[in-house]
Amino acid sequence: MRLHPIFSVLALLSPSLAADSKPLLPCTIYQPTTNAYYDISPIGVQPLIDHKKAHKDDRTESWHARGYDIGTNFTLNFCAPVIETIEEAVGIKADLLKNISAFYEWKGKKYSIGQVSTELVFRGRELSLNYTNGSPCDSPSTHDRRKLKHDDDKDDDEDDDKKKDDKKKDDDDDNDDKKSHKGKSSKDDEDDHVRRKSTLISLACDQNLPLGKAHVSFIGTSPDQCTYFFRAKTMAACGGVKEPPTGLGAGGVFFVIFLIFLAVYLLGGIAYQRTVQHQRGWRQLPNYNVWASIFSVIRDIFIILTSSCGRLLPRRQGYNQLPSNGRGRGSRAEDENRLIDQLDDEWDD
Repeated sequence: MRLHPIFSVLALLSPSLAADSKPLLPCTIYQPTTNAYYDISPIGVQPLIDHKKAHKDDRTESWHARGYDIGTNFTLNFCAPVIETIEEAVGIKADLLKNISAFYEWKGKKYSIGQVSTELVFRGRELSLNYTNGSPCDSPSTHDRRKLKHDDDKDDDEDDDKKKDDKKKDDDDDNDDKKSHKGKSSKDDEDDHVRRKSTLISLACDQNLPLGKAHVSFIGTSPDQCTYFFRAKTMAACGGVKEPPTGLGAGGVFFVIFLIFLAVYLLGGIAYQRTVQHQRGWRQLPNYNVWASIFSVIRDIFIILTSSCGRLLPRRQGYNQLPSNGRGRGSRAEDENRLIDQLDDEWDD
């Protein structure tokens, strides 16, 4: 029976489709071209359990990056929220504070630059991690409007300033009229459409660092300071060709192979001895004579060991160990003979 060519193609593609459909663990990914496996979770800092003491290699704080020219430093974590306690952040609801994965502090206020995410992304050969939904961004071109207004004030005369002020006043009145007709729902819609800060982390391979270590650097920010770029060097970003652990180690694999070999040996040997050699009973086992001799040797060794151990045990004082008062085994035999002769005499009488 010949299969249709399309079924042959599907049979060849089925293993690859099954590999693509394998569920991924959080913070893991396969490289699309090389199929290398990447796991960034080793550099994710986890909070210590209350009753657990900190080991010398355990981190007690999140990763930090110096901002240099922007006048602030950053705190971030990988695939997990920061372990620092954040009681308040600009524009973040109270129930979302525990999900902040990156933030910075400016003039006594904390600004979130992204919520936790465990989804890695490959763009070409570059591995990246993206955090979104941080604190609200500043209004676009706010500073530019102020600067333009300041320059216009220098160039315009007082009459033009008065006209602009009047026009601005009229516009404010119109805006007040419009705002008076808006309700709470319009304010919620405005909050939903506000632009929020985000973070993009580029992960690079560094084989000189230990597996659980990373070196985080701040690269820059967008002109409106709404997106922040970082670069993290770590050995976890080097990837590998091995599959993630399946729970069966080298010893388990060897044991499974041994069981398969033993089953083939027994079943094949019994079938041969029964059908070809016409053996029955225990002689159906393959190499019966060899195993029987080995068993007899083991039995003899066991008997020797048990008898040797029995001699070392203390014996009870029996009749055979009572003092004989100088009478040996020969006197006992004479007594027996005398008794037999006496019985014979009585029988003759």
